[in-house]
Amino acid sequence: MLDCAMEQREGVLCVSLCGEIDHHAATLVRAKIDARILAYEPKLVVLDLSAVSFMDSSGIGLILGRHRMLKSLGGTLSIRGVSPQTAKLLRIAGIEGIMESKGEVKQ
Repeated sequence: MLDCAMEQREGVLCVSLCGEIDHHAATLVRAKIDARILAYEPKLVVLDLSAVSFMDSSGIGLILGRHRMLKSLGGTLSIRGVSPQTAKLLRIAGIEGIMESKGEVKQ
């Protein structure tokens, strides 16, 4: 089960995820996030993963898809609360170049 809370203000959309990101959960959350991005057109989306207990390759797809979408709309993605396990998965996926030392991923 994956919960998704969103808050928007002043051109920033904050998305807090809580639970496990697997294929089924990623599909549902992706639709919610995309709908909010298209309706609000934020310049920055902050994806908070601090309460994510598990993430597989579907989470990588979720992140990269939102990054591409935002880039096409002139926005950026910032990822916060990256656990050591998630950081390892991002490195394996070749995304480590956009990771910052304080548990953030930016692009």
